[in-house]
Amino acid sequence: MFSRIDCRTKAAAWRQPRAVLWATLGVVALGFLITLEIAARRYGGVPGPMTTQVREVIFAPKPGPLYAGMALMMVALTWRERFIAAGAAIGIDVVFVLVRWAVDAETPDGHFFGNGALWVMLGYAVIAVTRRTGRERVLLLKAVGLGLLLVAGRKTGDTWLLITAKTRPEVLDPYLATADHALGNPSWLAGRILDATGPIGTHLLDLVYAQLAVAAVVVALYQLRNVAAERRFPSHHLVRTFLVIGLLGPAIYMIFPVVGPIFAYGPGTSGTGGVQWAVADLWPNTPPPITAPHPVPYDGITPRNCMPSLHTAWAVAIFIHSRKGPRVLRYAGTFWLVATLGATLGFGYHYGVDLVAGVVFALTIEAALRSQERGWDRSGIQLVAYGVTVFAALLVSYRCLPMEMATHPWVFGPLLLLAMTSVIYGYVRTARLWTPKAAPVRQQPELQPEPV
Repeated sequence: MFSRIDCRTKAAAWRQPRAVLWATLGVVALGFLITLEIAARRYGGVPGPMTTQVREVIFAPKPGPLYAGMALMMVALTWRERFIAAGAAIGIDVVFVLVRWAVDAETPDGHFFGNGALWVMLGYAVIAVTRRTGRERVLLLKAVGLGLLLVAGRKTGDTWLLITAKTRPEVLDPYLATADHALGNPSWLAGRILDATGPIGTHLLDLVYAQLAVAAVVVALYQLRNVAAERRFPSHHLVRTFLVIGLLGPAIYMIFPVVGPIFAYGPGTSGTGGVQWAVADLWPNTPPPITAPHPVPYDGITPRNCMPSLHTAWAVAIFIHSRKGPRVLRYAGTFWLVATLGATLGFGYHYGVDLVAGVVFALTIEAALRSQERGWDRSGIQLVAYGVTVFAALLVSYRCLPMEMATHPWVFGPLLLLAMTSVIYGYVRTARLWTPKAAPVRQQPELQPEPV
């Protein structure tokens, strides 16, 4: 009897701090969203992520994130419930499309449907509260929360990018362009190679770059494939890493605002940037000259979203989480990483030093999340501390030592790659220590015939 009482006491003691933690995180998240809402209205005069999400209950949304979120939510449903949810979402969207067509409502390009997915997710939240109890309620609420978090993360990121453009009138591209000489100006080289491949290579890399979230959802669905059967979520999966990268990355944008080679040293693209704001029209044919860098003014539209390269960080996360999948998923994760690196450089969206920082950033966050999941130990603390130190050293060197890096490329180039490689090696080595080794199979002794 006393053992049962002790177990219940320990369980209650464990649940109470955990409940306090989740409540605290919820309050912090709500405060963060309210802050972004106020900042979006103040600096951009546009609705923030909370208002935009509420509007999409009725107004035409962008369908991709909503249906991806619904797909993640359905991992906790049975196959029958999944078919019902998908049918309901499509049916609701058909009704919305017909009503908009009947009243001749204007919708943005590509925003034809998606309300159905949001209605289904909200409907299952109501079902969880009113029709489920105990662990089943918690499981379904977690599934709905996961889907809505994916959608909210996209909208939060869009608001962050607007804030970077409105609050950082000057950009630090000359510093990164100068420091990039240490790596041989890879964006300029990749841009010329991509031009030489013609439209086939361009369209392929553009598809990979634009559909990075789709690749992440595919890997996440594989990781969460057993949720419905086991009635629980795994302690760590790709969606956690994806969301944390997207949450913390824009904070670095505010510290190190950069628009990218095609905007700062090229013709820009339609609707954003332009030659009138560029330092010079050099990308990708003429490497920038080595001159003392200084901040330069830029427009209030183009996001300062280069340092670090979050596309690189997300692609690294997809690569890591695809390692334990089947062979086709591992090959796809490798392809997506290589193609994403080529696209970020070839399209002129990033400098080479952005990619180095993005790799370190992703591995540090992944190490921190895995340490939090399995319990902080000495190896996890050391790895995270080392990753943070290397990432901070990279930012400081890009800002304070760009001329030295450009004039001594044979020294600083290998040092940059060595710093990144050391974090990769540290992560791989520590992850192997964390992976439980399978117990050796005991061989049964062969049966000998009994003597007659």
